[in-house]
Amino acid sequence: MGKKAVIVGGVAGGATAAARLRRLDEEAEIVILERGDYISFANCGLPYYIGEEIREREKLLLQTPERMKRRFNIDVRVRSEVVRVDPARKTVTVRRLGPENGGGPDTSAGDTGAETAGMAAAAEYEESYDVLLLSPGARPLRPAIPGIDSERVLTLRNMADADRIKARVDRGGARSAVVIGGGFIGVEMAENLRRRGLDVTLAEAAPHILPPFDDDMVPLAEQELAANGVRLILGNGVASFADTADGLRVTLQNGDVLEADLAILAIGVKPDTAFLEGSGIALGPRGHILVNERMQTNIPDIYAVGDAVEVTDIVSGAKSAVPLAGPANQQGRIAADNICGIPSVYKGAQGTAIVRVFGLTAACTGLNERSLARLDIPYRAVHLHAASHAGYFPGACPISLKLLFDDNGRILGAQALGRDGADKRIDVIAAAIRLGGTACDLAGLELAYAPPYSSAKDPVNMAGFLAQNVLNGLLQVVTVRDLDAFDPSRAVLLDVRTAAEHAAGHIPGSLHIPMDELRDRLHELPRDREIWVYCQVGQRAYYAARVLAQKGFSAKNLSGGYRTYTIAKWKP
Repeated sequence: MGKKAVIVGGVAGGATAAARLRRLDEEAEIVILERGDYISFANCGLPYYIGEEIREREKLLLQTPERMKRRFNIDVRVRSEVVRVDPARKTVTVRRLGPENGGGPDTSAGDTGAETAGMAAAAEYEESYDVLLLSPGARPLRPAIPGIDSERVLTLRNMADADRIKARVDRGGARSAVVIGGGFIGVEMAENLRRRGLDVTLAEAAPHILPPFDDDMVPLAEQELAANGVRLILGNGVASFADTADGLRVTLQNGDVLEADLAILAIGVKPDTAFLEGSGIALGPRGHILVNERMQTNIPDIYAVGDAVEVTDIVSGAKSAVPLAGPANQQGRIAADNICGIPSVYKGAQGTAIVRVFGLTAACTGLNERSLARLDIPYRAVHLHAASHAGYFPGACPISLKLLFDDNGRILGAQALGRDGADKRIDVIAAAIRLGGTACDLAGLELAYAPPYSSAKDPVNMAGFLAQNVLNGLLQVVTVRDLDAFDPSRAVLLDVRTAAEHAAGHIPGSLHIPMDELRDRLHELPRDREIWVYCQVGQRAYYAARVLAQKGFSAKNLSGGYRTYTIAKWKP
């Protein structure tokens, strides 16, 4: 290439692209302009630094300007905000900022001699480029809520934000906190503030936390938060904030009032692209930069990556935005390849994500039921509750797994929650989606097995077996959602668990015939109505449904059984 590449923003996308550019072209002039104090830091680790699981702050600093200069010969300028892009002149206007964190020398690696003196004399300067890579990221949403400008209402985006929150907790000035928003950051902050000993309330305007998960799965995470002392308020967002003599008053939309020492606002992010106004760079309806599969914008020699770009969802084909580190790193590498003449394409995002909720892991990939319904994509769903490894080996933990697929077997999404092994099951299914595998293909996967690690029939295989049975017509399923429209004049709800299980709890209105007695009691069932069968997790109900179907009944299995029913109906 041998050209001058200017990169706006560091962290995952920008820093990855810069390092890749250097590996591909030793002669290129590479300049990174980063608004913050740090060129590359582990922003996903910030909640755990506040919670003091990560104790050494320096471990979060993945790269420094000095190291980037020494190793890659890259001119890194921190506290340098790009405020304007002029594609016609191929320049960006840069505003020099003071330290984010209230001190420290300017360590911009590329500012030396007369250049530094000239820049220091002006609040703004122009920087030319041959190729421009935009990686501005996203910033937390701060809607016009009364009192939101209080110093006690904090967000978490960068090292400076983490330092501010941690300082309040460290000096004992915060004994209680309200976390507004139940997304990934909100849940991580609730966990880590609770680990620091604070009284924590998490308030979410939606009916449930963690939007990528469905209503019949996510209550497991809500239960875990509640079990660890986090007060959950669902379906009730914030209306206003107000400083008091002792702290902060948070008024919710239903009028309830919470008192706390601080609030963490975690209600989402928006692309940080306001500086592109008037540049001619095409933006989507929510302000995301539009790019093609090579990460090119509509303007020649301008590329964009990371949280600020709009991408294609590989499951639905619709446009989407995925503010995650993994896709940003991939996009940075792909953009650098194309800048250097190596054909490389980004095939789209699928939203694979994971979060720890105290002792529980929640992982997902692809689309959930709400998204599929919104996009009018027909789907099937199966649920299973399996052990993380062989049940006879000590320490096995339950995993709840949900698989979504269409009538052709194409995998549309999956969710898993459990204390062990949920991550690797979702990773396997994510790889299957990426490589075009079907739900039936999951049944034939040869996965590593030994009693401490899995079962001979891994939960992923089991999900494939269920999908096969549905697609082959051997199994007809209904879901917990279908129970809301249950009509006893058209169907019978049959519990085939043991008497003790039924007595301990059952779905109201269900008839009880244990599986082992079913063949002798078929006369008790009407033949002019459907039989909706359930057991504890679905296996015995499948056996029962097969018996009933071959005896001339119209039988359906409640997917996931009574266990899924209790999950879906749980309330904090």
